[in-house]
Amino acid sequence: MDSLTQSRPQTLIIGGGAAGFFTAIQRAHHFPEEEITILERGKGVLEKVRISGGGRCNVTHACWDPRELVKYYPRGGKELLGPFNNFACGDTMGWFEDRGVPLKIEEDGRIFPTSDSSQSIIDCLWNTAKAKGIRVLTKTRLVDLSIPEEDGKWKVTSTAGEHVADRLVITTGSNPAVWKILKKIGHQLIDPVPSLFAFDTKDTRLRGLSGISLPWAQLHIEGEKLKADGPLLITHRGLSGPAVLRLSAWGARDLAPHKYNFKLVVNWLAMRPVDVEAALKDIQQSEAKRQLGTRAQFDLPVRLWKSLVEAAGIPAEKKWAELSKQSRAALVVQLTAAKFNITGKSTNKEEFTTAGGVDLKEIDFRSFRSKVHPTLFLAGEVLDIDAITGGFNFQAAWTGGYLIGRSK
Repeated sequence: MDSLTQSRPQTLIIGGGAAGFFTAIQRAHHFPEEEITILERGKGVLEKVRISGGGRCNVTHACWDPRELVKYYPRGGKELLGPFNNFACGDTMGWFEDRGVPLKIEEDGRIFPTSDSSQSIIDCLWNTAKAKGIRVLTKTRLVDLSIPEEDGKWKVTSTAGEHVADRLVITTGSNPAVWKILKKIGHQLIDPVPSLFAFDTKDTRLRGLSGISLPWAQLHIEGEKLKADGPLLITHRGLSGPAVLRLSAWGARDLAPHKYNFKLVVNWLAMRPVDVEAALKDIQQSEAKRQLGTRAQFDLPVRLWKSLVEAAGIPAEKKWAELSKQSRAALVVQLTAAKFNITGKSTNKEEFTTAGGVDLKEIDFRSFRSKVHPTLFLAGEVLDIDAITGGFNFQAAWTGGYLIGRSK
């Protein structure tokens, strides 16, 4: 048997990530009589915190209204409204700043430590947990567990031995082995599919354009109701940036059956075709003697402008005054409804997340308690909750940990 002091109530947390650590710290604060242990299968803890935001850790987002905040969650938004009314982005900021970690809000609303180092967040969580006497066992993988019987205690087997717990908290993310165990004890799980990924395409219009970004574009997937807008980035493999990641998050379940082969329609200008048509007519008047390839229009990067002009079948040396009605219409299409055959997806390690997990109908979101087993709690990406980039997945983890930490 594990050498935990059985005279004290035992809380065992499986998973040493953001949700696991925040749960442990909150429980240690509200229930100091408990002995709290975190089991982490990796050799280090808080690894996703370490790599997030390019190593800076996007702690949360500057969104202060819970009704607006839930709109960033393709799955779980409705369920998180109540929890966010108890602990949301402003509370997260306050919690870290009260513990000596100053934070800053960037122009796009993302919140980072002013140190620009995720180590500031890791040190805060680790040192707080240590000060509260929380045990952390690394390189310790969950092997099995049995449902509480007459004594009401969980019997847990890990690679470190046997453990007994009065309360069990699972915050392991999308770990297939843990999901299998959860199924065994009666939970329903929604099969995982990737979310937050870039789109691959071999379209020649993007050749040589890697690194070009646009401040705002509109995207939609042909034949689907899926739409998104926002900044867009051309990569060496295709298209990425917030607009693409947002579209992939909302379309995670729709795109998987197609094996990520579909037609993407891009409006580079985020303008109505009729307005672009009118603007091009004006340009024909003002730039009549200039060649189309001489100067980019609509504030587009020059290389992208030239590529779209070529794709419309217009020679770069053609003068604006010589542009036919048909050629102008073709250019409008390239600017506002350029179709790309997407042939796959690419995932950035720091942005990786999945749609899927424990069915949300089986969770009491007042406490993140399992409706199947009243002494089992779950938080983070082990649940069928996911968000777009920007600190939202972490916020769901902090909120879940906060409420579990206060629950008797």
